[in-house]
Amino acid sequence: MKTRRPSNPAAVVLALLAGASPICAANPGVTALGLLPLPARIELREGNWKLTRTTRFVAGGRAATEANKLAEALSAPLGWRMPVVSDAARETDIEMALVTPRAGLGAEGYHLSVSPNRVTVLAATEAGLFYGGITFRQLLPPEVFGTNRLAEAPTGGWQVRTVEIVDSPRFAWRGLLVDPARHFLPLEFLKKLVDVMALHKLNTLQLHLTDDQGWRLEIKKYPRLTEVGSRRKESPRHGDRNAGDGTPYGPFFYPPAQMRELVAYAQARHITILPEIEMPGHFQAALAAYPELSCTGGPFEVRTRWGVHSDILCAGNDAAVAFAQDVLDEVIAAFPSRFIHIGGDEAPRDRWRACPKCQARIQAEGLKSEAQLQTWFNRRIERFLVSKGRRLIGWDEILEGGLTPGAAVMSWRGMEGGIVAAEAGHDVVMSPTTHCYFDYAQAEGPGEPECIAGLIPLATVYGFEPMPSRLPAEKQRHLLGAQGNLWGEFLWTPQDVEYFAFPRAAALAEVVWSPVKESDFADFLRRLQHHLKRLDQLSVNCRKLDPSLP
Repeated sequence: MKTRRPSNPAAVVLALLAGASPICAANPGVTALGLLPLPARIELREGNWKLTRTTRFVAGGRAATEANKLAEALSAPLGWRMPVVSDAARETDIEMALVTPRAGLGAEGYHLSVSPNRVTVLAATEAGLFYGGITFRQLLPPEVFGTNRLAEAPTGGWQVRTVEIVDSPRFAWRGLLVDPARHFLPLEFLKKLVDVMALHKLNTLQLHLTDDQGWRLEIKKYPRLTEVGSRRKESPRHGDRNAGDGTPYGPFFYPPAQMRELVAYAQARHITILPEIEMPGHFQAALAAYPELSCTGGPFEVRTRWGVHSDILCAGNDAAVAFAQDVLDEVIAAFPSRFIHIGGDEAPRDRWRACPKCQARIQAEGLKSEAQLQTWFNRRIERFLVSKGRRLIGWDEILEGGLTPGAAVMSWRGMEGGIVAAEAGHDVVMSPTTHCYFDYAQAEGPGEPECIAGLIPLATVYGFEPMPSRLPAEKQRHLLGAQGNLWGEFLWTPQDVEYFAFPRAAALAEVVWSPVKESDFADFLRRLQHHLKRLDQLSVNCRKLDPSLP
C-alpha cells in the first residue's frame, strides 16, 4: 500500500519540537543507538523499519542531490545502489524533503523519523538533510561506513530502530585545524579527514598553509614562494628537537587546482575549507624567497627548527603590504570561504623597533606603538578582504593594538581574548590551549608518542564549555563556536594526525553540537565504544581508550 507525504511537513516538525522528549543521557535505549554527537531531542518508539532491496529514496529538486549522496555512500557496503525517484513515497522508502525555514530547524537542523513503514528526513537546507542522512547511517550497522560489502542482510532486511529525532547544532562553527606547513599532508588524506569530520557533523577545516618552516600554497605571481619556500634543508630529529635529522624536506606544496578540488569535495559534505596565510609573523619561508620584504634584507633560509623567530614581514614597506594583498588575491580565487585567516600570532616586533621604515610608518600614521603598527597593517589587509567580499579572522594577538572594525578573533591563549572581543561586538571562535590543542599529549606514560607539550585527556575535551558564564546574554551571539587544533611540529605523518585527533575530536564534536545540559561523560564513553567501530571502518588510526576510563 502506498503512503502519502504529509500535507504540511513544517507543521509536523513544529509539533515534534513541542512534544518530543529531550534526550536523556541515562536512557539505555538512547545509549544503545551509539549516536554521536548526541541529538538535541529524541523519542524512542516501538518496532523497527527494514531496509531491503526494494527501498528507494524519494526526493525532488535540491533534496534529490542530498539523496543521491546518501545513496552513493551506502552503495558499496550494501552491494547495490538504491534508486532516487520523485514518485509518491511507499512503504520501505526513505523520503527526503526541504521544508520552510519556519519549521524551526534552523540552518543545519533536521527531523529524522523512522517508523515501521518508512523513513523521512526533513530539513530547511541541504546541510540539514545531509546531517539527517549522517544520523540515519549511524542507526545502521557500523559496517555501512566501510567500503566492503556487508554480509547478506538478515531475513526481511536490515533493521533500524524506530525513532523520532529533531536535531540542530548548538554552535555554527565546529572546526579542526591541521598544519601542513610543518609536515605536509597529501590531498587524499585531507579528503579522508573531510569524510571523517562529516561523520561528526564538524563543518570547518582550517589549513595552516604557511609558516617559518614551509610555504605550501602555490602563488602564480610569486613563484619563488614554492620554488624556495616549500623545502627546507632538514627537520628536527625525532626525540631531539634541538638537533637536525640531516634529511632534506620537500618540495611539498598544493597547486591551486588541488585546493579547488578539495574545496569542492568539502562543499559536497557541507564543510568549509578555511585558508590561513600567516602574516606578519611566522613568515620566514616567504622571506627566504623574497628577502626584500623583511626589515633587514636578509639573507634567510627556510627554518629547520620549530619555535618563534624574529624576522617578520616589514610593515613599513609599501611593497611588502602590496605583496600580502597580491598573495591573498590568489588565495581568495582558490578558497570561497567567508573568512580568510591571517594568523597574526607570535609576531615579535623587535625588528620593527629597529627598522627605519617601520618607525617612519609609526610616525606618519600617528601610531603610539609597534602593536598599533600591526593593527595598521591588519586594517590595510581587512580593507582589501572586504573589497573582495571576505572577512578577516586572526589569533587573539590581533587584539593587542586594537581590533580592526570587522575582525573576528580565534582565542587560543585561554578564553579571555575571546571574551574581550565578544564584549566589544566582534565574532569569536574559542580554541584555548587548555582544551582544544590536540597536538598535546592524551595521557602520561612511556607509551605515548612525542608531542610538543602539555596534557589534554579525553575527559578534559569533553568537559569544555565554549560559552563563558560572564559573557552577557546580548553578546553571546558573537560566540560562533569552537575549534580543535592539530599543530604539525610533532605530527610527522597523516597517521599521527589521526592518532592525536581521535577520539578527542569526537568529544569536541559533541561539545559544539549537543545541548550542554545533556553532557554526561560516562554515557559519551558508552556511545563512543560503538562509534569507534565506525572509525575502524574508515581506517582511522584512532587512539585506544584508556582501560581506566569508566
